[in-house]
Amino acid sequence: MIDQRCYYEVLGVERTATSAQITASYRKLAIKYHPDKNPGNDEAASKFKEAARAFEVLSDEQMRGRYDRYGHAGVQGGGRHEFNDISDIFEAFGDLFGGGVFGDAFGGGGRRRGNRARQGRDVACSVTLSLEEAARGTTRTVAFTRHESCAGCDGSGAKKGTQPQACEYCGGQGQVIQSAGVFRLQTTCPACRGAGSVIREKCSACGGAGVTEEHVERKVTIPAGVDNDVRVRLAGEGEPGAHGGPPGDCYCSIVIEEHPFLMRDGRDLHCRVPITFCQAALGATIEVPTLDGAKPLEVKRGTQPGDVIRVRGMGMPEIRGRGIGDLHVHVEVEVPKTLTPREEQLLREFAAEEQKAVSPRRSSFFSRLAEYFQGGEKTADQEAT
Repeated sequence: MIDQRCYYEVLGVERTATSAQITASYRKLAIKYHPDKNPGNDEAASKFKEAARAFEVLSDEQMRGRYDRYGHAGVQGGGRHEFNDISDIFEAFGDLFGGGVFGDAFGGGGRRRGNRARQGRDVACSVTLSLEEAARGTTRTVAFTRHESCAGCDGSGAKKGTQPQACEYCGGQGQVIQSAGVFRLQTTCPACRGAGSVIREKCSACGGAGVTEEHVERKVTIPAGVDNDVRVRLAGEGEPGAHGGPPGDCYCSIVIEEHPFLMRDGRDLHCRVPITFCQAALGATIEVPTLDGAKPLEVKRGTQPGDVIRVRGMGMPEIRGRGIGDLHVHVEVEVPKTLTPREEQLLREFAAEEQKAVSPRRSSFFSRLAEYFQGGEKTADQEAT
């Protein structure tokens, strides 16, 4: 593994450097090692990328904190951008320079950012399901709001019968060039804010925005086995894209209601079922809750408090179709708080009978207990002697 240089060293700043100092240092390095200024120089291109990565980390407060504590390992894979090539850096930090360093000043990067096609933003909604619906899968109708192209102006933002006019300040480019010594810096046009055009007469329906907020309802198919951490994607149902870009998506978050009897653990289900002492001792057939309603379950003779009875295939399906979980029935033996005279008489008879026919296990326990205390007394007598 190739050793990475300290990001503070890369930018030539102290660890106590302010955000402004970090930004200023990065600007200087970006200009110095820009590939258009160093054509064919692989070393300059490498330093250009290295400086961009260092700036990305140190300009973000949270990432900088992790880097200060853990070094490169703390920010591994944690960047907001993927710098696969130089153009990715132009895209990420071009606005830092007003488009200048990565724009017409060096050629090849002078794209009109304001008019570039961009994908629309994603929107979100949620749907609440019962545990049974989550187990079987279902189709539900969800509602959310998003912006749609204004019908009154066909999305232009201009009053019907008029058109947006090319910005006179920037000549329709969306960018203006400013000289800074030997460099020319390209900045966003302050008149049209990078759009390249201005609307003289705005559409009354959308106020010149070109979009209106709409209430949308869509059906969403929810697969069997979903859990609370699952989001279902409705492709293309988000905000419209800018300048012909594709629309965003809608992400539907799943919320599962708490079941009155069943508790979920992954694809397994758990429930607690109370039984009587007699049912535990003699065995019985009881009803237990399942996703398909109450079902009979055999409790074996001699079942102990806290025993867990596993019912295979009665849990939740795995969302990728890789089997079904189990139902785990936790047995709780209840001790009655009140007794009828007849019940008390029977229990006393049982207790008397129990003393006559003590189980080997119980006999062993009390025998060992007596031996322990008798041995302790004997040792004490011996010590006194």
